[in-house]
Amino acid sequence: MNKIEIIDYIKHHPSGKVKLAICDIDGVLRGKYISTEKFLSICDSDFGYCDVVFGWDMADVAYDKGSFTGWHTGYPDAKVKLDFNTFRKIPWENNIPFFLGEFIKVDGNPLEICPRQLLKKIENQANTAGFTPLVSQEFEWFNFAETPESAAAKNFQNLNPLTPGMFGYSILRTSLKNDYFTDLFDLLTQFDIPVEGLHTETGPGTYEIAIKYGTSILSGDRATLFKTSVKEIAYKHGIMATFMAKISENLPGCGGHIHQSIWNSEASQNLFFDENDPNKMSDMMRSYIAGQLLCLPQILPMIAPTVNSYKRLVEGAWAPTTLTWGIDNRTVALRSLPLGSKSCRLETRIIGADTNPYLALSACLAAGLYGIKNNLELKQARTIGNGYTDESNGRLSKNLIDSTMLMKNSKIANELFGETFVQHFTQSREWEWRQFSKAVTDWEMKRYFEII
Repeated sequence: MNKIEIIDYIKHHPSGKVKLAICDIDGVLRGKYISTEKFLSICDSDFGYCDVVFGWDMADVAYDKGSFTGWHTGYPDAKVKLDFNTFRKIPWENNIPFFLGEFIKVDGNPLEICPRQLLKKIENQANTAGFTPLVSQEFEWFNFAETPESAAAKNFQNLNPLTPGMFGYSILRTSLKNDYFTDLFDLLTQFDIPVEGLHTETGPGTYEIAIKYGTSILSGDRATLFKTSVKEIAYKHGIMATFMAKISENLPGCGGHIHQSIWNSEASQNLFFDENDPNKMSDMMRSYIAGQLLCLPQILPMIAPTVNSYKRLVEGAWAPTTLTWGIDNRTVALRSLPLGSKSCRLETRIIGADTNPYLALSACLAAGLYGIKNNLELKQARTIGNGYTDESNGRLSKNLIDSTMLMKNSKIANELFGETFVQHFTQSREWEWRQFSKAVTDWEMKRYFEII
């Protein structure tokens, strides 16, 4: 639908309202319903949106040391502009019209700390260089036969999984809760989040989905909308879905792996593939991998953003712990898949399901493009076999504060994303670590209460 057709649809929609959303720094969609009349008054300009969404955490607690906004600024409105390319109809809400917005500054330029604007910046840099990145993110997540009320009443302990046992790729389990399973596939596709595959993953009540690849910002929109959409569809079935990276030390974590390839903008050629290379990998793909191996330790919080993220990055749990690459190897950080001229791509496996997709995609693309721009050589030998034991290029940071301090002081991070973004984002991660550090956990109570 073109813009005229979209506006006509909105004018005649019986609900008389439009749903809008923006993405905060944690990847949480913040939104509102507005009347059709209000929408028509802002659709060609911009509108005010309280900038507290960049001044508090995911629990709505205000940062104590934020620079962008806070008590010192009075939390004024920031400007938001809708993107008509994001128009969708929400099939589980009577096809109500929906749009994503992004933050802009008073002069109309992009707001540097807006996650969607950051990804657009990286995409524009690639396009200017003559490249078209094609990317997609896949997600694993747990489903529980609970409601927000019942989960809170149980203090989020001993929750009832949607299905019992470890049963990956199960045809049987997909028939057990088939109404929910079918709704996920069908409603997501109707909401312009095209699903390539959906199956059970190992773990009680665990699913995995692969979203169809696309250009950077399109894929960022799809992945960001996907997480909230799954939760909303789950609610309709009396189910709670969680994208936490790790819910139990005894279960695998939830990945949010990103697949990437770089194409020639004019010739529609996959520049990662080289028919004459023994491994079918081009020099450009090698430079891209080298760029990620160099940069990712310094921008790790963008792909491992929470305290919980690092509980997933442990040996033998299907998540990498070392800075390694290999060909079709699921124990390494970077899994090269040189399968053919159309499908040749790189899978970055460090990423968890708890990421902000805009930031995770920005991190992967910026790091890889840095390697291409600087003609980096892939000097590190590929890992064959167990990547957990290959520490030739070092290990990933083991917690959020260590990785955050690396990013905060990184010249590369500031070069890739700008000082304004790095300052704001690392302040938010330091805050996250401080909230964790002062909390008394169940583990501490069980371990110390009686004995000490």
